[in-house]
Amino acid sequence: MTTTPGERIPATGRRRRFDLHSTAMQFGLLAVLVLMLGLVARVAAGAIGRRPGWIAVLALLAVFVLLAVRRRRRRRRSVAQLARTTADALDLATETAMDELETEPAPATDPAASDLPASAPEPTVALPPLPDYDAMDADEFEQAVAALCERDGCTGVEVVGGAGDLGADVLAVAPDGRRVVVQCKRYSTTNKVGSQDLQRFGGTCFTVHDAHVAALVTTSDFTAPALEYAEQCGILCLDREALLAWTLGAALPPWGAPAPA
Repeated sequence: MTTTPGERIPATGRRRRFDLHSTAMQFGLLAVLVLMLGLVARVAAGAIGRRPGWIAVLALLAVFVLLAVRRRRRRRRSVAQLARTTADALDLATETAMDELETEPAPATDPAASDLPASAPEPTVALPPLPDYDAMDADEFEQAVAALCERDGCTGVEVVGGAGDLGADVLAVAPDGRRVVVQCKRYSTTNKVGSQDLQRFGGTCFTVHDAHVAALVTTSDFTAPALEYAEQCGILCLDREALLAWTLGAALPPWGAPAPA
């Protein structure tokens, strides 16, 4: 068949023009993607045992790759668009991995320990109320001093005060076996124990009651001559302050204190 110069033979099909530069760029991007996937898989393989969050990272990256390949099959996309999609997927995967690494795993709790009841607070020991010695009469004061002797370990405690007591109000036996003789003076704070009171007590406590420890206890104070006589005779003097300290346990009882020289 002959054709004239003005006639054109219609094309039966359109051939795609081969672009060497575009093809090389595509293969290069695929190679980079494969290397990045291998690096991520290698890092994740070592940490997936203790970081379960890596499973989500790998799954997310795989989804992005599949979507990119699927969309590329449907229509031809430019090299720049494919590179941008791949870079976005890698950025998101890296950000998720860094968040997972920075998050410390919660410490494991012991189920048996959680079942244990909470420890109750230690009970507070209430101190006994301080006796109001000023509100007591003479007999009550003698009973209170006898209770102190018994509290601190004395045995055979007796209250013998009254008419004919011969200067002794409380008799007791100390823990070490010594005989304790106590005279009680429930005086007001303005009425001090004088030397005459000490002389009467000193005349009987040793000779009549065979005291090893002789003590005079008062709710008041002592005059200077009384203290001087007591030191000469070896009698212990407990004023108001010493009595309160003994009551509170902040001071030794009379038989625990060193005897006067």
